[in-house]
Amino acid sequence: MDRSITRRDFLQGVAVSAATAAAAPLLPTGHPAFAAETAPAAADPAMPSQGAAVTSQDAAGYYPPRLTGLRGSHPGSFENAHRLAHGDAPPQPTLLPERYDLIVVGAGISGLAAAHFYRRAAGAQSRILLLDNHDDFGGHAKRNEFELGGRMHLMNGGTLEIDSPRPYGPVAAELIKALGIDVERLARTTQHPHFYERIGLDGGVFFDRETFGADKLVVGLGGRRPLAAALREAPLPPAARADVLRIETGAVDYLPGLAADEKKDRLSRISYLAFLRDLAHVDPAALKFYQARTQGEWGVGIDAVSALDAWGFGLPGFRGLNLPKGAIRRMGFTPAGYEETGGSYRLHFPDGNATIARLLVRDLIPDALPGAGAADAVTARARYAELDRPQGPVRLRLSSTAVRVRHVGDPDAAREVEVTYVRGGEAFTVRGAGVVLAGYNMMIPYLCPELPERQKQALHALVKTPLVYTTVALRDWRAFARLGVHRVYAPGSYHSYFRLNPHVNVGDYTSETSPRRPILVHMVRTPCKPGLPEHDQNRAGRTELLATPFDVFERNVRAQLARSLAGGGFDPARDIVGLTVNRWPHGYAPEYNPLFDPDVPEDERAHVVGRAPFGRIGIANSDSGGGAYTDVAIEQGHRAVMEVLARA
Repeated sequence: MDRSITRRDFLQGVAVSAATAAAAPLLPTGHPAFAAETAPAAADPAMPSQGAAVTSQDAAGYYPPRLTGLRGSHPGSFENAHRLAHGDAPPQPTLLPERYDLIVVGAGISGLAAAHFYRRAAGAQSRILLLDNHDDFGGHAKRNEFELGGRMHLMNGGTLEIDSPRPYGPVAAELIKALGIDVERLARTTQHPHFYERIGLDGGVFFDRETFGADKLVVGLGGRRPLAAALREAPLPPAARADVLRIETGAVDYLPGLAADEKKDRLSRISYLAFLRDLAHVDPAALKFYQARTQGEWGVGIDAVSALDAWGFGLPGFRGLNLPKGAIRRMGFTPAGYEETGGSYRLHFPDGNATIARLLVRDLIPDALPGAGAADAVTARARYAELDRPQGPVRLRLSSTAVRVRHVGDPDAAREVEVTYVRGGEAFTVRGAGVVLAGYNMMIPYLCPELPERQKQALHALVKTPLVYTTVALRDWRAFARLGVHRVYAPGSYHSYFRLNPHVNVGDYTSETSPRRPILVHMVRTPCKPGLPEHDQNRAGRTELLATPFDVFERNVRAQLARSLAGGGFDPARDIVGLTVNRWPHGYAPEYNPLFDPDVPEDERAHVVGRAPFGRIGIANSDSGGGAYTDVAIEQGHRAVMEVLARA
């Protein structure tokens, strides 16, 4: 548990793995999992080691996707913003001679899309500056990149999937197409969502002793095994087992005598916990089993999610209510990738939606990403030194935290806006004809204190959902194969869910097929405090994340995987060779749901009030669209640009 994770350890681990290739088989002889097995290749000496820190984006070797440790909202990305919120004055700025047609604060997908739309409307020679507080572009679309066994391995450190409960509108759909992403074809040809099942692996549930009385991994619970048989292995009392079986397979009407609309109204007024406890009368031990089922989508447990949302998401227990179709969203999708309920196509790139961010950067600064298609963008190495060239019409400046945005003169008559940002401990001011703010809503009142009071209150009202996406590099996945499991729900553990890297083959990128080869594991933690209202849980989780050092995450990762996979011979000191913790204290944007506020006019909704243009300043982010989806971020970037251009 105390062994350090270093590049040296990984190379030694691969040698050990290769030397023990003749060990007893994990799966039956001739199993397809071993069909493409090869000896691990040597690491590419041209690629920098994981964790190599080069601080200047213009310096040779600067490549943040390879950094490990604390990522996401990493150290250095938020401190200046927090000082501003606490009332500390930034250093005296230096006014730079640079002048731009547009300055975009925030180089996530919304900000990058805003720059794209501005150039399309105002001309390719428009001068645009993008500023971002992180050391990498993409915002929440974070790329985790490892070189394992001589092969590139990718994982999303944040936003993933082209996926929305609604079909992509024309603005977002046209941008995706313009970037060269043929979603339907790629969904059909690159995605292999059932690969692990085809080689005999299943889902599982890890019951921890602190919550359930014993450490026990039950494989097939919620998977392909008969549920009753799998439940017999669970460390649950007989009454709890019977209740889980009833909720998962039964068709009881727990609201008899009510019409469908009356049932929905009742479900909207109670939590999923209250539905299971008070209407379905589920055993307390079974309630613990369900407690974390909603954390991945909402960031809080079943105590803070409405029963109506749980029904809409397809969670169990509602079959007997015979409610009409029209779910808010569902999890299943057809082989072509299209949502059953009329949602968007679903497509997962190996690095999540970081590929979309990279394609937007290529569109804006072609020299920054070699290649010409969506497929080759997955493995192309970004050239960070090209992002901020003085001769370029578009410049992207990283590690630059905006601390002041104001008009030069009266907002109604001003011809310019100035932006002050802090970089490397120094403050600088640049000016542009317009500004798009594409960061977090809650920071905007501090950046622009001249905003109308009603708008500032609406922006301050936002509370985002904190979450952690942890990427664990393993020297091999034999422990998973021995146990017959590829994904694990862990309702009482530090991370409530973990899984092997999704199997995606696109362009030159291929996923591993042999358990003897290295792989990445994705783990999800959503810090929350059960019993509090949802937003109070979010605030408590945010505070926890910012106060948690890396070694606490590391120890919990090692302990959880060791305990969960003990039956497969997993040894954290031997098997874990790299670790990246993507913490997002301000994670999911809250989703506006008209089902719960049907009588609130659109112009009075907080996210609509907050995004109103102010002089030559527009606001673009998923926060202002009321939904944590990539298409929302794109659409809001377009809207903000059109508002800024209307003042030109």
